[in-house]
Amino acid sequence: MKFDFPKDFAWGTATASYQIEGAVKQDGRGETIWDRFCQTPGNIRHGDTGDIACDHYNRYREDVALMKELGHTSYRFSVCWSRIMPSGRGKINESGIRFYENLVDELLANGIEPYLTIYHWDLPQALQDIGGWQNEAMIVYFEAYCRVLYERLGGKVKKWITINEPFCTAFVGNYFGEHAPGMHDFSTALRVSYILLQAHGAAVRLFRKLGVKGEIGISLNGAHTKPYSQSPQDIQAARRQDGFEFRWFFDPVLKGSFPRDMVQWYTDKGLSLPRLDEEASICEPLDFIGVNYYAVNYIRNNGARWPLCLESATMDLPKSDRNWNIVADGLRELLLRLKNEYGVQNVYITENGVAYNDVVGLDGQIMDYNRIDYIRRHLIAAHQAMNEGVNLRGYFVWSLYDNFEWAYGRYSRFGIVWMDFENQNRHPKQSAYWYRQTINDKGFDA
Repeated sequence: MKFDFPKDFAWGTATASYQIEGAVKQDGRGETIWDRFCQTPGNIRHGDTGDIACDHYNRYREDVALMKELGHTSYRFSVCWSRIMPSGRGKINESGIRFYENLVDELLANGIEPYLTIYHWDLPQALQDIGGWQNEAMIVYFEAYCRVLYERLGGKVKKWITINEPFCTAFVGNYFGEHAPGMHDFSTALRVSYILLQAHGAAVRLFRKLGVKGEIGISLNGAHTKPYSQSPQDIQAARRQDGFEFRWFFDPVLKGSFPRDMVQWYTDKGLSLPRLDEEASICEPLDFIGVNYYAVNYIRNNGARWPLCLESATMDLPKSDRNWNIVADGLRELLLRLKNEYGVQNVYITENGVAYNDVVGLDGQIMDYNRIDYIRRHLIAAHQAMNEGVNLRGYFVWSLYDNFEWAYGRYSRFGIVWMDFENQNRHPKQSAYWYRQTINDKGFDA
């Protein structure tokens, strides 16, 4: 059986600024919350930092040439706010904006469509010092930052993503404490989520007001949750997890209101909720939705785990080296949910990939057949969803390179290109060549 994709389907990889750029003190870049977070012993595995990462800032031409060699038609990247405005507001750093102008020009010269993510977690530390995303003034600062990007890159960049995975910024960074800024307060995380989504709405309105030519959307966690058992308690717990990680973000963005069952649950737990009287400012018409999908989370009830009273259950399923369940059909179910429950007309898979601790063979090759199998299964699931009416417009593998993988540092390898962090050499893995053939053929045989 042949799995064919449309001729105009976007094929690419995705990255994030702090994970690949390095050059953290070069050309006037300001400090980010991740620079500060990495300085605290114990935050990052093996004490790694993104100080050098993949040195993309200095090697972007080499990187774009490799993308072209690997057949990519599109590339999703993010901008470091602190390169544009070192203090997060006020004076513009011309060297910083020039880097992104040069990157975009290089992509276009090589026939690669840029997909620009405005915010992917690396908040300027100067803004965190005045409260970060729990400060409502962030909406104004974010809008001013967006204006610079729209005015300088608008016209060349036609695909814009406001924020990547606000769930992670809000809860992984401010409740679980596993990401910068490393806080542990649920009410703070709720407030951050609300202000982040308001900032998203403001960015979309400004995009329309300025008449920027192109399309704009947001990338959200495609968190797919299932109950561990069919007991009423586990079913209810899975519903809460879905409300916490999925509906708390998809509902206000696409329906204009936060899920009322979660509002009631948080209220009953005595949590401090943000004002919810400006929900309409979040729900702006979008040209597309981006979803980042990796795994299915199986949930069971645990009354002792406040405030959600649930926990993840271990399942006898294939797993990545991050111990994430590999369930490709969950992607099909997610895409259909977006179509049927939320009425999404246009969707991109803005991240999908798997971490395996690959090894370089004696012959210098990296034979990551397990990653090929993962990507292939998920593309089949995506194709099945398209056959059921989903308008899927593109697919981005996470990630182009092994990179600085947040709290896991350099340990967790997601790339289809092997990164030798000691000498910065790039070595395409077997998955990169399989993906190139798939792009060239616009599909593959079963």
